[in-house]
Amino acid sequence: MADNGVLAAGPETAITNVSQGDLPPGLADLVEATVPGMKIAEAERKEREGRVYYDVEGTRADGSEVEIDVLQQPDGKLVAVEIQRDIAWATAPAQVRAAAAAKADAFTPERVIESRQVDTGATIYELFKPGEKDEPAMEVKWQGGKAEVLTERAIH
Repeated sequence: MADNGVLAAGPETAITNVSQGDLPPGLADLVEATVPGMKIAEAERKEREGRVYYDVEGTRADGSEVEIDVLQQPDGKLVAVEIQRDIAWATAPAQVRAAAAAKADAFTPERVIESRQVDTGATIYELFKPGEKDEPAMEVKWQGGKAEVLTERAIH
């Protein structure tokens, strides 16, 4: 398959809404430790490829929207893996925009999620094609001043 920048469909994901009263023990504390002052608005439990995640959405103390993706490890321990926010495409680093534009099937994204990877410090820019809101069509990794269009979806 040619490296045109567009990703294959992602794995099937089972999604369940979770009320604040049904959040796993320790999740609210982890959210507070990860983004101090965050107010939780909603949460989803997502299961894919044998992994369980909690996507916790809310607002920072300054009112800006934020989402934290939390992995539930097999032993039950909760680990924050991503801190995400929507951004305007024009505000992404120029090298990220240039790397995406250089691909054969380049497109102007309708939605861009900036996803900071907690473990590595890398940022993944998830680019959504117009009319395709379920999953990103392209992902660009930004780390150490270098942009790389991913050929496989980031694990989280």
